[in-house]
Amino acid sequence: MQPSALNHYQAQLDAGCFLIQRCSACRQGVFYPREICPHCGGAQLAWEAPSGLGTVHAVTTVRRKPDAGGDLNVSLIELDEGVRLMSRVESLAPDQVRIGLRVRSRVAQTGGRGLVVFDPVQEGAA
Repeated sequence: MQPSALNHYQAQLDAGCFLIQRCSACRQGVFYPREICPHCGGAQLAWEAPSGLGTVHAVTTVRRKPDAGGDLNVSLIELDEGVRLMSRVESLAPDQVRIGLRVRSRVAQTGGRGLVVFDPVQEGAA
């Protein structure tokens, strides 16, 4: 029996590799991992490594007590491949994360589990 798309995705993250899917029929990028293309209904979804570059599409700050780790941002990131995912932007204070900010993904390890987070891209760097 084949592992589900979600299990495969998480296993790859745990190994330090961020992947998205692309439909072989309509060529659209697909994220969140699925078995069937949400765009055309195609069943041939291939895994690929995205460029990792994207743009903050929306952001909010979650306020927490300092003893709970302080404030953090929750951001909706649109990858250059056209898919969007929820994550956070690190290396900036939560109130400095802005819509339109260019970011690059990386896989962070937390308790042995992989998680996609983003860092700001320096101006002029790609």
